[in-house]
Amino acid sequence: MKLVITFVFYCFVQFSFGQKSLDKLLKKYNDNGVPYISVETLAMPKTNAIILDTREPEEYNISHLKNAICVGYNNFDLKKTEALVPNKDTEIVVYCSLGIRSETIGEKLKDAGYTNVKNLYGGIFKWKNENFKVYKNAIETDTIHAFSQAWSKWLKNGVKFIPKKLKNEQ
Repeated sequence: MKLVITFVFYCFVQFSFGQKSLDKLLKKYNDNGVPYISVETLAMPKTNAIILDTREPEEYNISHLKNAICVGYNNFDLKKTEALVPNKDTEIVVYCSLGIRSETIGEKLKDAGYTNVKNLYGGIFKWKNENFKVYKNAIETDTIHAFSQAWSKWLKNGVKFIPKKLKNEQ
């Protein structure tokens, strides 16, 4: 019985500190200009949101959320996105690795008049950490582009893909 209680306590502590650390990281980089949506809420079957992947195409090509549309970050093109989603009241969920780049793109969408934009809390890393499926070319995969060696620590589940050019990055 002591072993079970110890294990449950350990899991609770790990989850609590992990959540607080992610909260702290996101507060450091984000100003909450785009409200968050949880991975659990987005995963619900009734969600009709358009999902925009704000990572770079090379990240998207490794894996992405089902039906996500890659709009990129460095070369984000608002006009192309407006052509894809002409109705400014459409529910849109933006995501990236953790939710930092996606907030920037979400703010650009809001500034362009979109009224129902949400940012996936914890991004694709939290999505995969919670054991939700990701895809490559419509086929389920466990591999996630880890963005960089330093940021890869946030990805706990799945196979981390770190390009050779980023392996030495701190």
